[in-house]
Amino acid sequence: MFGLEELQQKVLELKKELNAIIVAHNYQRPEVQNIADLTGDSLELARKCAGNKAETIVFCGVRFMAETAAILNPSSTVLLSHADAGCPLADMIDVERLRQWKEKYPEAAVVAYVNTTAAVKAESDFCCTSANGVEVVDAVPSEEILFVPDQNLGHYVSTKTSKKMILYPGFCNTHAKLTAEEVKLAKQRYPQAKVLVHPECRPEVIDLADAALSTSQMLRYAKQSNHKVFLIGTEEGILHSLREQNSDKEFHLISDGFICPDMKKTTLETVIETMQTRSNVVTVPEEIGIRAKQAIDKMLDIT
Repeated sequence: MFGLEELQQKVLELKKELNAIIVAHNYQRPEVQNIADLTGDSLELARKCAGNKAETIVFCGVRFMAETAAILNPSSTVLLSHADAGCPLADMIDVERLRQWKEKYPEAAVVAYVNTTAAVKAESDFCCTSANGVEVVDAVPSEEILFVPDQNLGHYVSTKTSKKMILYPGFCNTHAKLTAEEVKLAKQRYPQAKVLVHPECRPEVIDLADAALSTSQMLRYAKQSNHKVFLIGTEEGILHSLREQNSDKEFHLISDGFICPDMKKTTLETVIETMQTRSNVVTVPEEIGIRAKQAIDKMLDIT
């Protein structure tokens, strides 16, 4: 068994050997975030990967994120840090189901949350993230929006726009578990706390929060706030950066067990194995990639 420092050193050696950058989502394990060159939420990582000159991008996250990196960086080799790191939310919609919904609502523009496969993005008009959903929807020329696949994020956006929102009935298993009762109990324990939740949470949970924010928006909010205690309603991986950046403040999860199993599949050992064997290469067929990039580029142009 190797110690933490030895594992970190091995990652650095392999990174140099591969001329690679390592990117990690905010939900990754602390030790994985610590070896990353870039950390962030889906929007930040999409921006930071776009046009990157590294020969290899090692993506510590889940498959749809690595696909996005591959679409935006066709000259780089993209390696996913664990072969089976997927997203149940993304799996709730596929091209066939999206086409059926498009036939039902032919006047609607399709806005796809980035938590979708490349193939679904290719069938969509625009992409969005939890950070820019409202901004994107407001910028779409159509007054009718078919929003896929997260109904909770879609509902949140619908409260901030005058557009007619048609919501596909998908949801994030991890965020949908959080209940309003759990929020109320947590507020009783920490009555002075600011409550920050992710917009993938249920509407009744968002109604009890001080703010509904993406992970990177949470980090900025906490840093700029004068408050000292926060209740956090998103995957527990965010606590690492919150506590590192705000040593004088307290952060508590609203509910225990707020863990995304797929995000936690990645370990330093799987990162090393992936880099050593050059395995888990993520590619997107050219025809799909071109169309998906159009939807992603529209989002990046807006934001």
